[in-house]
Order: sequence, then C-alpha cells, then structure tokens
Amino acid sequence: MAPLPHTPNVVLCATALNKTFAVKGSREIKALDDVNFTVEPGLITGLVGADGAGKTTLIRIAAGLLAPSSGKMTLLGLDSVANALKIQSRVGYMPQKFGLYQDLTVLENLRLYADLQGVALNKRKARFERLLSMTDLSRYTRRRAGALSGGMKQKLGLACALVKSPELLLLDEPTVGVDPVSRRELWKIVYELVENDGIGVLAATAYMDEAQSCGKVLVMDHGRLLAQGLPREFTAAMAQRVFLVEPDEQARPRQIYTRLAGENGIVDATIRSGRVRVVTEPVGKTAGKERIAAILNGRGGRILTASPEFEDAFMALIPNQEARIEPVAGTGHRNPEIPDRDALVRTDHLCKRFGSFTAVNDLSFTVKQGEIFGLLGPNGAGKSTTFRMLCGLLPASAGDIRVAGRNLRTSRAKARARLGYMAQQFSLYGQLSVRGNLEFFGKSYGLSRKQLSARIGWAFEEFGLNAWEKKAAQDLPGGYKQRLSMAAALLHEPDILFLDEPTSGVDPFARREFWLRINGFAEQGVTVIVTTHFMEEAEYCDRMLIMSKGQTLAMGTPGQIRRLARTPENPRPTMDDAFIALAMGTALAQHSGPDDNLEPEKECLP
Repeated sequence: MAPLPHTPNVVLCATALNKTFAVKGSREIKALDDVNFTVEPGLITGLVGADGAGKTTLIRIAAGLLAPSSGKMTLLGLDSVANALKIQSRVGYMPQKFGLYQDLTVLENLRLYADLQGVALNKRKARFERLLSMTDLSRYTRRRAGALSGGMKQKLGLACALVKSPELLLLDEPTVGVDPVSRRELWKIVYELVENDGIGVLAATAYMDEAQSCGKVLVMDHGRLLAQGLPREFTAAMAQRVFLVEPDEQARPRQIYTRLAGENGIVDATIRSGRVRVVTEPVGKTAGKERIAAILNGRGGRILTASPEFEDAFMALIPNQEARIEPVAGTGHRNPEIPDRDALVRTDHLCKRFGSFTAVNDLSFTVKQGEIFGLLGPNGAGKSTTFRMLCGLLPASAGDIRVAGRNLRTSRAKARARLGYMAQQFSLYGQLSVRGNLEFFGKSYGLSRKQLSARIGWAFEEFGLNAWEKKAAQDLPGGYKQRLSMAAALLHEPDILFLDEPTSGVDPFARREFWLRINGFAEQGVTVIVTTHFMEEAEYCDRMLIMSKGQTLAMGTPGQIRRLARTPENPRPTMDDAFIALAMGTALAQHSGPDDNLEPEKECLP
C-alpha cells in the first residue's frame, strides 16, 4: 500500500509498519506487524491494547526515537526517519514517565524544553504564562519537579510537551498512577487544545473510559492492529451481551464476581456501583442471561440487561488465554499470637510532620482480619506517607500504630515480620531470574531451606510462573512482573498484605486477574490494605478511607462512599463520581430516599 499524501485531513500516516527487536539467542520479537492507520487533526485518536501490544513502540516511532524495520510512517508530510529532527520541532511528545528533570524547578524544566525546541526568547514569556495558567502551576514555578505530587508532575510533563505549540501531540499513557481529579484536569487541557488549536492527538491509554471519549480508537494486540473505528461502532456490536447482576441479601458483589469470572460463556466480569457487570459470549438475546443464571444457581440476584460500553467491546475483542484462577488452599498462615482480630491494624491519632509541613494529621482507623481495606485520596493527600508508616518504613511523629498485635513504635521488627509488601514498581531485582528473586526474598524473610523450597513450589503453581523460571525479571511482561512481585510478598505467609498501586501500568486483563487472586487470599483470612488510582477497583474493597490534605475525608463501605455523591440528577453515582465530588468538596453529607442496593450507613464520615 502506498503511503497517503500529507493533506490537511491527515497529520500522521502509518503504512505497512513493522518493527522487530533482536533478543538473546538470535531470536526476534515482532513488536509491530503490518500496521496501517491515520491520525487526523482536530481529533483525539486513542490507542489501546494489552501489555506487549506494541503501543509504546508505535508512539516512539512517531516521536522519531525508533526507526521501523520496514514500512513507513509520515508525520505532517515528513518521513519519520529521514526528517526526524524537523518532526521533533513540530510534534509534542509526553512519555510515560513525563520526561522531567527531577532536580530542576518547574520553570527550569520549561526553559530547558524551550531551549531544546528552539523557542525564541521573545516568545517564551507569553507561552510560559499560558502553559502555567492552563496547568494551574503558576504558584509552583520555584518548586523542584521531584517534589511535586503525581498529578502536578503529570501536568508539568504535558506543559513541557506543549512548549512549542505542536501540530501533533503524542501521549504515552499520560494518566497512569494519578487520581481521577488529575486525570480529568489533564484531559480538559488536551480537549481545549484540540478544540481551540485544531491539533491532532495520538494517545495510548490504560483507561477504557478515556478511550471511549476519543474521536477514534485503535485496538492493538501482539503488534497487530485488530480493529479501528469510532467508539460507538465498537459498543454497537455488543448489544444484548452485557448484563448487570444486582446482589440479593445472600451474596455480596465480590462473591458473585468470583463465581462468574472465567467461567465458560463469560467474557468478562467486574464490579461497578455495587453491581456485577458481566459480558457474555455472543449466544443470542436471552441465552446470555440464562447462562449467568445457571452459573449462579439461584445464589446471586436479579439479572438486568445493560447498555454496552467500550470496555466491554475491548474485553471481548482481545483474545485472553488465561485459565480460570483457583487459588491454592492454605496460602494464608494464621498467627495464634494476635490478640485482636477485629483490629489487626489500628491507628490512633496518627500524625507525620516534615519540618513545618504536616503530611498526616490525626488519622484513626482499624482494619479487621480478612478485610480488604482501601486507602485512597488525591495526589498529595498523604496516603503514601500513611502507607509507609503502616509498613514500618517511616516513623510516626505522633500517635500510635498497632499491626498484627505489635506496636510499631516499640516492636517494629516483630511487626514487620508479619507483613507482606508489594511496592508500586514491584521492587524486583531485574537482573535476577524469577527463581532468583523468590530465593532472595525468601531468605530475606528468614525462611529455612525446607520452607523456602516448599513456598517457591507454591508460588510457581499458584501464579503460573513455571514457564518463566529462568527468565530475568526485567524481561517479564507487566502482568508477570505483577505476579512475581505478589508471590515474593506472600512467601513468608504474612497476616497482612500491603499493596501500593499494584495495578498501575498493567492492562485490564492483569488487573482482573490480580483482583481474583486478592479475593481468594482475603477469603482465606489474609488482611489486605491497598492504595489505587483505579476507582473502579475500590469496589473490591470491603471498606475504604479517603484522605485529603493528610486528614480523613470519608470512611466506609463502597456503597456508603458512593451515597455521598448521590443527587437527583445522578441517583446511582460511580466510585469515580464520588471520589471527584469528595475531592472537589461537592459531596453530599446526606442522601434522600431509599436505596436497597446500598449498605446501611454506619461509619461514613463526610
């Protein structure tokens, strides 16, 4: 196929694009396989796919950082290889890690990017003022980038990408790891640029709701472009395949979800607003509902037909080869020395100060054994500081923390021996093999040779790591890095598992698999404390605490939290709606009218 000529209606054109990477053992990995598409001005084109689909490779070729193995990509009528420098001066690019210089201030980062982009000195003042106003960073020009919150880093990264009024903007998962308020603010900026300046945007995203709002969507899998089109074209094909199960008094949403996920005829199952959303195989108007009813066998609730969303179509379109997860029995060791299982974790008037700045102020809550407890809040709310204090990684300035029956002020080592910790970036040793990582962490936890051998055998079986035993951790796909990190955290059979942004940067399939496993461990008595920016994942928590400015903003079950955002115009808010309303100070302290699907309000603290 000959490349399309550059016209006002095309700002990027990929024609028969291929990219192959050589790996050890003279093998090759085909990252892109005969990809063809265009990006138009005045439109946001979304790019979605599972881990390893080729999204980042594609965007790096567009940014002039990689050359294709064959085929051609043109941007603004210029060849991506022959005219890479010219393209880079006209295209804005925001990589996954924002591309910021952590030791430079906000203003210094903008100046550096202006130097790199050749922005004339007499144009910088007006340009900087506009960018700082758009991103609400005018008050922070002297703050180092490394000291900014995640959302502020995100907006600064976007400002740097826009420093020279680009004709095309490339975004590589720009909203991963930031809260819903920051996500909304970034997309507001992008949409204003598209509307006012008419630029074209190619944006890779892990959030399917973001893809649904795009003008066009590209769906990739293992380097191939599976489909492209308008979001509504994808959802139209899912009619009569999406259902909602409203739990009855005999079953919780999490139990229904666990029963349905991975069963024959079920493409996808998730928890949304207290109900279980189910996507079935294309088996007719009524057969899908009948299949759900047969699996639940009277132990679920009312089954309703639902309007399809883009995520439903995505999950049905991407082949998923993973088998149904059946957690191995007995993975959670119960410590007989713990005196109070109704308060396995307890904080009383917890405070943390850094000089004159108070990061956490008067925080009190308890977590029961076997409970999944969410710790949520906007970027900069103090949840990471709280999380580190709970894990014994940071001493409290005031107040008390008791974990697994131990006071962290006086018995930190003994308390930490009962904890498992899974860091946001997985904290694996990249050069070590999968087995090497497990051996290292097992020895660090003090397991004997016999115990370690047994636990590594459990880890390989439970997490499906056998085929990757000798593979270096750094070479694993994102979903398998996540599995290995969780396995390492559970090797010593902890009573409490701390999970810090465990699904950040992984695809929807890995997120669903992760929560199925967590549900299984919680049912066996493992207590889980988790932070996440995927608000739909908060639905899997038994209870949660939402923080703001170091203090408790609200605490309760998912139903209680959602209820705070309920209005006549939005009678069934999502967790995203509730989070944004709370963070923006518009949540309601009370609701009116009955709601049979929400839990009784007992400990919600608006």
